[in-house]
Amino acid sequence: MLFYAAFLFKITHMKKREKLAIIRQHYHNAITTIDSVNKLIDFVEEVLDLETEQIMLADSICSDDVNSIQYPARAREFLGPFKMGGLDGFPFTGLTGMGAFASHVPDDGAVFIYYGPLIGVSKEGVIGEIHRFGQTKNTGCCGAAKGALNKLLNNDIVPGNVTDLDYQMNSIEQILLKEKDRILNAAIPLKEATEVIYEAIDARILELVANTHYNCKYVILLGAILINSDYDMGSYNCPRRFEVIDLVANTRRDMLKEGIMA
Repeated sequence: MLFYAAFLFKITHMKKREKLAIIRQHYHNAITTIDSVNKLIDFVEEVLDLETEQIMLADSICSDDVNSIQYPARAREFLGPFKMGGLDGFPFTGLTGMGAFASHVPDDGAVFIYYGPLIGVSKEGVIGEIHRFGQTKNTGCCGAAKGALNKLLNNDIVPGNVTDLDYQMNSIEQILLKEKDRILNAAIPLKEATEVIYEAIDARILELVANTHYNCKYVILLGAILINSDYDMGSYNCPRRFEVIDLVANTRRDMLKEGIMA
């Protein structure tokens, strides 16, 4: 009994570096979501010389409830968020959603778009699952990506089949189908499927931004693999894109190359 109690204490009182070590088995440059928000706020205030209340946030992340549960409190210092994402973070609100969001931003401020798919990594290091609060067993994360992958493995995805009844899931299935060989030949198919979905989200976000007019100074893009873990582990980001578009000077700045999210 004493051994079990000591084990539970160790599990529930892991240090930040110990938690990161688990996540970085799969994503070597991952940082906590809290740290990513703190770094972004510092950047906005110190480099762009803006306050958080001048930033309109839109997120295109999965509608999974764990993202709301683990949403960093400091992110709520921004205006918003405007919700663009559906299953696994694809921006299903499209051009209309982006246009609506763009019209809400302060004239002297910036829009900040945070986007990407999610994947689970449990505290045991198992990819594709997490332990949710109040449950006795681990469950899938992202369930939509795992479901689409299972259909891909079983050759159950019909090319071009997108129905009104399950539009978002069918769209995710079609994204994976286009990269079937790449995914199935990967060492960890679910991880590769998540990369494929990220690339589709990133391409769509860039397309939406290019076709939207913004009445503000900057557009900030932060694309990442969003990594959820057990309820006592928190969430993490593996950044893929961090760009600042200066709408006045018509320039783009790659902040990942400058080490802002390191």
